[in-house]
Amino acid sequence: MSGLFRLARRHRRIPEQSQAAIDATGLESHHVSRYYVWRRGHKRHPRFRWPKLTVVCDTKTHLWLGAYVCMGPCQDSPQLPPAVRQAVANQPIDELLGDKGYDAEHNHRLCREELGMRATIIPSRRRHSSRVWPTTPYRREMKRQATRRGYGQRWQAESAFSRHKRRLGATLRARTWIMQQWECLLRVLTHNLMLLAA
Repeated sequence: MSGLFRLARRHRRIPEQSQAAIDATGLESHHVSRYYVWRRGHKRHPRFRWPKLTVVCDTKTHLWLGAYVCMGPCQDSPQLPPAVRQAVANQPIDELLGDKGYDAEHNHRLCREELGMRATIIPSRRRHSSRVWPTTPYRREMKRQATRRGYGQRWQAESAFSRHKRRLGATLRARTWIMQQWECLLRVLTHNLMLLAA
């Protein structure tokens, strides 16, 4: 997919460096939605599992720079490293935005020290009391209001997910887990091609 981004940069369809937002969404693995089952009254049904797609989204173009597929429900933070590494291999990223689910000092260090990003804006989760400041440097920095300027653009990732599901639907056609992973990655490629062709 790196060739696709080289072509996009050559034709100035994407900035030389991106402000990116990371977020995740769940996709339906069956045509009967979880909401329908809940409305039918099956509240004691075993906990649902669903394919979870994590993407790094360019906030200006809504192109998906990197993606990672796993099975949800699960914590968001472990999906940041593989998704961001793939994104940086495809497109230089200047600033990464993420919600509190990605709050971890090692995620900040990976992005800034190893991958060379100028800034990561991932607010710290509250633990016990909001007056207790984190002890690690990057998470402590997130407590200062000035460092979170620009965080409002994180919603662009959610907007990209909304557009994707309106165009391609929220239900996967594949039934086995391996094929569902392939289908999710093909959806990422299709999403990008549709935006570049528009």
